[in-house]
Amino acid sequence: MSVIDLFAVQTNIMLLLTLVLFVCKAVAFVDAVTRPEAVFVAGGKQTKAFWLLILGLAVVANMLIWSPLGFINLIGTVAALVYLADVRPTVRSLTRR
Repeated sequence: MSVIDLFAVQTNIMLLLTLVLFVCKAVAFVDAVTRPEAVFVAGGKQTKAFWLLILGLAVVANMLIWSPLGFINLIGTVAALVYLADVRPTVRSLTRR
């Protein structure tokens, strides 16, 4: 395996990681858009506008800065993961009732 092959593997891994994290942010944003505003407050979470702003900025930042390990993209990834792991289950349970 030559040095060129190792760089190709690294490039492909970074591309895959970038795409996976972009999809994660996009799914979180689309989910936030589809939920009613009242259930965010009823669930004791931040407002819908807050999550739309944070997640929307995360998606746009990922499209502009195509590096998954950039500081802004890491912040956006953390925000999307917090939304998906904490806010989404709460909001989802309140909309089923």
